[in-house]
Amino acid sequence: MSRIYLLLAWLCALSATATPKIFHPGELWPDNRGQHIQAHGGGILKIGPTFYWFGEDRGQTNGRGLRCVSCYSSTNLAQWTFRNQVFKTRNPENFGRGWVLERPKVFYNPKTKKFVMYMHIDGPNPGEIGGYKLARVGVATCDTVDGDYQYLKSFRPLGHESRDIGQFVDDDGTAYLIFEDRPFGFRIAKLSEDYLIVEKEICLIAEHMEGGAIVHYEGLYYVLGSALTGWNPNPNKYATAKSLAGPWSEFKDLAPPEKNTYGAQSTMLLKISGTKTNSVVFMGDIWKPQSQWDSRYLWLPLEIGGGKLRLPEPKKWSLDIVTGEAKNEQ
Repeated sequence: MSRIYLLLAWLCALSATATPKIFHPGELWPDNRGQHIQAHGGGILKIGPTFYWFGEDRGQTNGRGLRCVSCYSSTNLAQWTFRNQVFKTRNPENFGRGWVLERPKVFYNPKTKKFVMYMHIDGPNPGEIGGYKLARVGVATCDTVDGDYQYLKSFRPLGHESRDIGQFVDDDGTAYLIFEDRPFGFRIAKLSEDYLIVEKEICLIAEHMEGGAIVHYEGLYYVLGSALTGWNPNPNKYATAKSLAGPWSEFKDLAPPEKNTYGAQSTMLLKISGTKTNSVVFMGDIWKPQSQWDSRYLWLPLEIGGGKLRLPEPKKWSLDIVTGEAKNEQ
């Protein structure tokens, strides 16, 4: 009986992975509990056949002053299971009233076997009220992907201010942090061997942008970011280079500029390598600053190739994880 049960479970898992599921950009996105997913400003980590989505948990039931990160899992990117509120803290370093935790990104270090979370830590200077003045990154680690992450420290990477952060792992496994250093631009920097510090700057892109994201596709690096307009959407722009060190091309609009990226801000570019093709998914947040728990997600397959990147108009779409094929749905 147990063997039959295991076989049926395996067949169900295979079916869930292989059968394309429908994405509904900008709509409520329920998890396995029927609750809207709380993974804002997030990132994706893939372990084996499973994707893990980490992001800011801005749920209304979180305790006063608590900052939280939640983790969800999926084998098809459309249906998500809540795993754990993997990080929660009130004030790990006495940052003061009004401190913030934003844009958590998790890396897996194959040498140390540790999961390493980077996050944007900000808030007022000591004795002040309000404002993004700290401009630091925080680091937490865990032995399991969906366990309870332990806070280690915060710092300014390479001595620079750091606000919005992004993550990128290249095809050779090298891990990088992308961070906004106002007023200079945003930086791409290599993590140390244990991923616990930012070791070396690779490039400063002298554009005033945040929400930085990178993908490597057919021999070109594509970098994407949004303008500095706070919670308000703007025309996200992209550039290309043959090397992360540059030189980078001029920045161009990702979508018609009057559309303001369809109300979204970039958080990650996710490459799906399939048996037939490679697709790149734009992951963006549609922020609702007055009801942040209700902020939505804009995930869309990008038109990419030959140095061009285009975000299509939002429509229902599906993705076959096995073949890598994405298509619009009527």
